[in-house]
Amino acid sequence: MANVSLCAHLNAISQVKLSDELVCEECIKIGSDWFHLRTCQTCGVTLCCDQSEHQHMTKHYHKTQHPVIASAQPGERWLWCYPDELFTEY
Repeated sequence: MANVSLCAHLNAISQVKLSDELVCEECIKIGSDWFHLRTCQTCGVTLCCDQSEHQHMTKHYHKTQHPVIASAQPGERWLWCYPDELFTEY
């Protein structure tokens, strides 16, 4: 993932954390559904995306300031940096 035009947060990732989780644990706790899942590249937690009603991954970012997420959807290979609002495929 060597692309010097990326932000420092994305450049800091040498290995993408993948998830075996197929659920948003926060949605499970409240009995809600989710649309897609995202995996935090700092701590590895997998939560629902912004298209989901509760937007748990964005809430996780605001709480923890963990900057980068990856799609946890099969076949999708991309990263998003919240602070710099940058997207990249890997």
